[in-house]
Amino acid sequence: MRRVLPILLSFNAGFVDTAGFISLGGLFTAHVTGNIVTFAAALAEGHAPEFGKVVSIPVFAVVVAGAHLLGRAMALRGYSDFRVLMAAKLVLLAHAAHVAITFGPFFDPSAPSTLMTGMTLVSAMALQNALHRTHLKDLPPSTMITGTVTQILVDVMALWRPHPETERQVTLDRLTRFSANFAAFVCGCALASFLCLLFGLWALMVPPLVAVAEIFTLPTDEASGNDRPKG
Repeated sequence: MRRVLPILLSFNAGFVDTAGFISLGGLFTAHVTGNIVTFAAALAEGHAPEFGKVVSIPVFAVVVAGAHLLGRAMALRGYSDFRVLMAAKLVLLAHAAHVAITFGPFFDPSAPSTLMTGMTLVSAMALQNALHRTHLKDLPPSTMITGTVTQILVDVMALWRPHPETERQVTLDRLTRFSANFAAFVCGCALASFLCLLFGLWALMVPPLVAVAEIFTLPTDEASGNDRPKG
């Protein structure tokens, strides 16, 4: 199960980012740094950037900081911070799907319903990022694949032309895990594009369903009562 969870997280990140980009006027909901690029590009072209892309950055930052502080406080009191915050992510994804299906399709990126859907998805992915960094530290972030692809290429070269000090089995195990995460992210992107084309905003029902599966894969440390998955 500890190998399944990172794959589900990567799949969901790819799905949410692609579906959000398609449905919300080019808003990056998981890979939020993409919004910084489009923000700068809009300024360079001489027009104001879309409000959603501007506000997504502070929203992401506030949720990550809040999740870290809340998670630490809960862990100190013996509560399962990972499980509770994963459940909060599920609620956010379900709420975003409900708003999108009820009020979409979205033609105005600055409309209240568009912003609510977008910022809810950004908040859900911010939670995932925060939890990934505190509970799955030995894995790359699930919401971006640049570092993952880099590590895959480095490991492939290390296996092809091994250095005398290279631990082949360690490299092979890492390559297997990182490749699975990369494939899951790409599959999430592809499936989101396909389902958005066929079903429109109803495609956003997939991320909450995957989030349910993520919660069921969480291992439990019965000795402490806390969930501390390490990947």
